[in-house]
Amino acid sequence: MTILELFIVAVGLSMDAFAVSVCKGLAMKDPSLRKSGIVGLWFGGFQAIMPLLGYFLCSRFESLIRAYDHWIAFILLALIGINMIYEAIKHGDECDVNSGSLKFMDMLPMAVATSIDALAVGVTLAVLKVNILPAVGFIGITTFTLSVIGVKAGCIFGTKYKSKAELAGGIILVLIGLKILLEHMGLLG
Repeated sequence: MTILELFIVAVGLSMDAFAVSVCKGLAMKDPSLRKSGIVGLWFGGFQAIMPLLGYFLCSRFESLIRAYDHWIAFILLALIGINMIYEAIKHGDECDVNSGSLKFMDMLPMAVATSIDALAVGVTLAVLKVNILPAVGFIGITTFTLSVIGVKAGCIFGTKYKSKAELAGGIILVLIGLKILLEHMGLLG
């Protein structure tokens, strides 16, 4: 996986966190840099931890899945992407306007929910033999940055771009999965 492909995957994964961050910014009266940073740490941290877990789980069963690894990567990325597209279309630009809280019990479920797809991407990274530590660091930093931007954007623009971000992220992940499959089948150089 090239650095450009990793960047595209990181941005695609970050779109759920970005969308929730936009809602956070919308719900906050005055989202300070500190509050934006807290949101970024929650989402960026979980986006880094979850693919690491997926990577290590997959590594334990590598010999069993080697023959089907390209299909696994394609199916996981396609399912994640399709789910993001569905959510963007189904929910549009809805936001829970009471979501401005940064309390542990409010942030934890959102951080886990927005990073479940990263667990599956961790499996994909293991299948592709990607150097995991730089990859999860890159994913975490990308998500942190986009989450901080999302909080500020939510405060300024409201939910205008929330569903568009989720839709774009879903399409990106489906296309990356398709590229992996086509390369393995020798149809793409």
